[in-house]
Amino acid sequence: MNASALHRAKTSRVNGDDGSPGFGVYIHWPFCAAKCPYCDFNSHVRHQPVDQARFVEAFRREMETMRGWTGPRDVTSVFIGGGTPSLMRPETVGALLETADGLWTLPAGIEITMEANPSSADAVRFAGYRAAGVNRLSLGVQALNDADLKFLGRLHNTEEALKAIAMARDTFPRLSFDLIYVRPGQTLEAWEAELRAAIGHAADHLSLYQLTIEDGTPFKALFEAGKIGIPDADRAADLYELTNTVTAELGLPAYEISNHAVPGAESRHNLTYWRYGDYVGTGPGAHGRFCVEDGKKRVTIAERVPETWAEKVTETGHGIVEEESLDAEAQGDEMLLMGLRLVEGIDVARYEALSGRSFDPARLAMLQEEKLVEPVANSRIRATQSGRLVLNALVAELAA
Repeated sequence: MNASALHRAKTSRVNGDDGSPGFGVYIHWPFCAAKCPYCDFNSHVRHQPVDQARFVEAFRREMETMRGWTGPRDVTSVFIGGGTPSLMRPETVGALLETADGLWTLPAGIEITMEANPSSADAVRFAGYRAAGVNRLSLGVQALNDADLKFLGRLHNTEEALKAIAMARDTFPRLSFDLIYVRPGQTLEAWEAELRAAIGHAADHLSLYQLTIEDGTPFKALFEAGKIGIPDADRAADLYELTNTVTAELGLPAYEISNHAVPGAESRHNLTYWRYGDYVGTGPGAHGRFCVEDGKKRVTIAERVPETWAEKVTETGHGIVEEESLDAEAQGDEMLLMGLRLVEGIDVARYEALSGRSFDPARLAMLQEEKLVEPVANSRIRATQSGRLVLNALVAELAA
C-alpha cells in the first residue's frame, strides 16, 4: 500500500458534499457468485477462479488511457460497483485504488464506496477493504424476510443480512444498503413494518428501489408467462408515498427518487450523476460521460464480456466499443432527466448555459399550476412528489 492509500484508509471522516457537480471515477467489477433473476446489470458468473491479477492489469491500462482523455481532474468520489466487488481480494481493491490515485490523485477523506453482498461478507475482508481506502460500503440486502429473499434469488437469508449490516457498521465510517419493494403480493402494512425494521438497522443511507421487470431477465419470461405479477401502478404509487412518509419521519428523508439519507450523508458519487457532473467508467460494460475541449460531452460504453474486454484493453489500451458526442441540446435533456430526480432540483441558470435555451414561461407556469414542478429559492426548479411519479412526461414537457 502506498503512503497516500494508507492516509486515505486512516482518515476517519468522509469529506462532505460541496454542492458542485463533481468528477467521479466508476470501477466495474463484473463477476457474481450467482445471477439474480431480476438483474439486468452487466454481471457474469464464472465457475473457475477469476484471474484477478490479469484484470487489475487491464484496469490499470484502461485507466491510464482515460487519464489521457480527461487530463487532470479534481476527483470527488470513487465507486466500485458490479457484479459483486466483495468477491475481490482486498489486495485487488487496493491495487485499483492505488492506480486511480496515481493517475488523478484522490484527496484524503474522499468518498470511496464499494458494493458488497451479505453472502460474501467476511470480517477479515471488510477490514482489508477498509485498510485499502474504502470508507463507504453499499450492501445489497434487498429484503428482510426469507421468503422474499428466496423469490429474489438472493444467496443470503435475513440473519446473514443483519450480521453483514452490523459488521459493516463496525468497520466503515459510512454504510448504505438496498431494499427492493413493490414485490408480488406486498401490502402497505407489510412494507411499512419491514421498512421500519430496516431503518432501525440502517446507519445513514438507504436505497429503496421499486421492482421492475427488465428485458432479458428470467423475471421477464416469468412475467410474460403469467407466473409472477407485481402490484399495479396505483399500489406502487401508494407504496412510494408510504416510503417517503416513513423515511422522513425516522430521519432519512428522500433526497432523490429512490435514495434516502440522514442530511449530510447523501451519496457523493451518485450526486455527481444526478447533478450531471463528469465521470469516467472503467471495466466491462462501464459507461462514462465527461466534457471535452469543444464543449461537447463524450459518452463511452465498454465491451460487456469480461474476457473480451480484457483482450481489447491489451490490444488497444481500452475496452470501449461505443462512443457518442453530446451537443448542448442533448446535454440539456440529460441534465433535466437526471436533475429532476433530486429533491434539490436543478439550477436554472446552469441549465440555460449548458443547453443554450430557456424554459418556456407559459409551459412552466402550467406545470406549476398542475403541481408537478415548483420553484426553489428563486434560482432552481424541482419536480414535486407527484411530478417525480411522471418524470419522463415532465421532462418531455419542459424540454419541448
